[in-house]
Amino acid sequence: MVNKLVLQSVINKYYLGENESVKWKIKDKTLTIEFMSVNKEVIGKIVHENFDLEDSELAIFDTKKLLNLISITSSDLMFTLEKGKSVYTKMHFADNAFNLTYALADPLLISKVATVTEPEWDAVLPLEKEHVDNLVKAKNALTGVGAMTVTVTTDLNGDNMCVFTFGDEQGHNNKITYQLYGQIKQEKVEIPFNSDMFRNILKENKDLDEGCIWLSYQGLMKIEFKSENTTSTYYMVRREESAF
Repeated sequence: MVNKLVLQSVINKYYLGENESVKWKIKDKTLTIEFMSVNKEVIGKIVHENFDLEDSELAIFDTKKLLNLISITSSDLMFTLEKGKSVYTKMHFADNAFNLTYALADPLLISKVATVTEPEWDAVLPLEKEHVDNLVKAKNALTGVGAMTVTVTTDLNGDNMCVFTFGDEQGHNNKITYQLYGQIKQEKVEIPFNSDMFRNILKENKDLDEGCIWLSYQGLMKIEFKSENTTSTYYMVRREESAF
């Protein structure tokens, strides 16, 4: 049995509205999903424990269709797998009303996910649920504006802080700023990131028990969230032509 809401939450943590094709790897009741966004701007990994399914590797080609199927069900689901000669071919879900079948893809159709070499981090910013909620609100208030920059400055007490600016940093356009504190190396930096992807990551992890942002002034951000059985890790490169 698997809880519908838990399953949807795990899927949405990697899907983020665009990441369709991934492999689910289940071993010792731990589900691991590695993924990479279409433009290679974000690489991540979801690890979910206490996932009661046999050891397997499942190739998901169209995550949106899987979410659509699961959405019509309710409560807890019976979740079983069908296997061909050497690979798993179908997922089966059942509740009190529906029996659903999702066709799995050939694992060779799923692109390999790149690896990330972590740099020495210049800023470490603990995240609480309030921070996540406020950052999502800030982005939502400027719908249609894709710009977000992270700068380092000091407050009136002389303490270092990272300022997240949504909107155009220059000129007279609308903008919202939000400050986070932590272990921050003082340096004059202004790093642009994709605010839509940043918001989507935060929005799908509002159930966090704890979280953290690591920032390299060379242009890499790591965001990690931990909840009861799930750890979600994301690496996002600065917004420019080059990516992973």
